Amino acid sequence: MNFDLTDEQKAWKKSVHEFTARVIKPKAREVDETEEFNWDAVRQGGSIGLLGMNIPEEYGGSNMDMISSVLALEEIGWGCGATALSFTAHNGLGTAPITLYGTEALKKKWLPLVAEGKNKLGSLALTEPDAGSDIQGGVTTTAEKQGNEWVINGAKMWCTNASIAEYIITLVRTDPKGGSKSLSMILVPTDAQGVTISPPEKKMGLRGSPVHGITYNNVRVPLENLVGIEGRGLHQTLATLDGGRVIIGAISLGLAQAALEAAVEYAHERKAFGQPIGEFQAIQFKLANMATEIELARNLLYKAAWLKDQNRPYSKEAAMAKLYASEMAERVCYEAIQIHGGNGYSRSYHVERMYRDARLMTIGEGTSEILRLVIGRHVYAKK
Repeated sequence: MNFDLTDEQKAWKKSVHEFTARVIKPKAREVDETEEFNWDAVRQGGSIGLLGMNIPEEYGGSNMDMISSVLALEEIGWGCGATALSFTAHNGLGTAPITLYGTEALKKKWLPLVAEGKNKLGSLALTEPDAGSDIQGGVTTTAEKQGNEWVINGAKMWCTNASIAEYIITLVRTDPKGGSKSLSMILVPTDAQGVTISPPEKKMGLRGSPVHGITYNNVRVPLENLVGIEGRGLHQTLATLDGGRVIIGAISLGLAQAALEAAVEYAHERKAFGQPIGEFQAIQFKLANMATEIELARNLLYKAAWLKDQNRPYSKEAAMAKLYASEMAERVCYEAIQIHGGNGYSRSYHVERMYRDARLMTIGEGTSEILRLVIGRHVYAKK
């Protein structure tokens, strides 16, 4: 298995890095403090393909391979975790289900709108107020057929991008009898009557990526807004989450890389006992562990992405990559703060924000506990 990047992938990585360094990273602190989304990144990012990574070219996208998507989100995560999360929620969750499962009519109508960067983004609503990880049994939002429309009622939570989205792909129960074939995905325009998007949640980190609760009160949308096959919503969701987990791992990797770079820079500049603190073995050991863990995570992520690009099963590898990368990022950011000492606890230094941003990565797209269940079942099944 060869993870050497192609010339095209190397050029793409360089292009996204330069874009991030110019448009995203300088605004990271402002985005965090004001809790305002970086719209400049969207307006300019669409022109270089950052909003259409999962969208075919005929619908305005760039249709990239998974490794290229990992490279892009690693770079954006390096610049700003919050901006990276919204880009990920758009690409991996908000557009991928339409690309993979949507009808030709849905693709033509909605994908070009969200690929350009001139309008709003895409969004996906899975979690409910009383159900997080229990997708199959916990979904109570319903959709009933009335004539040529779906009538949707219920509530969702933790919906990233809801307030900046053109539409919300909503996981609903279409068969009240329950079971694995009782769920479906339906595209709901955010301006549909009966859709109420609550104010953004006040979060510990990733403050510039808006996350909302949503209520659906007799929301009516055409039957044609069904995404995929009725009753296949659970299967479509799980497949979507596999790709999303790899990308969340990529953001974690970018955050960790940024924290390491900040720690190295500080270790050169900060002096104690007459010399830079980086000269001390205790600091060098920390940096060594951080760099090693980052490299391990990178290899896990590239392997999972490579498997997807080869159309091979990768659910276990995606779970492994996301689990390790997200927990690694938290450890690396923790050590970056330790190297900064008291300054690391100050909002004047970026590592404080990075630590807060990294914390969500072990929760979103499958908690560490759920991922261990996924991995364990794959391993045990081989017995």
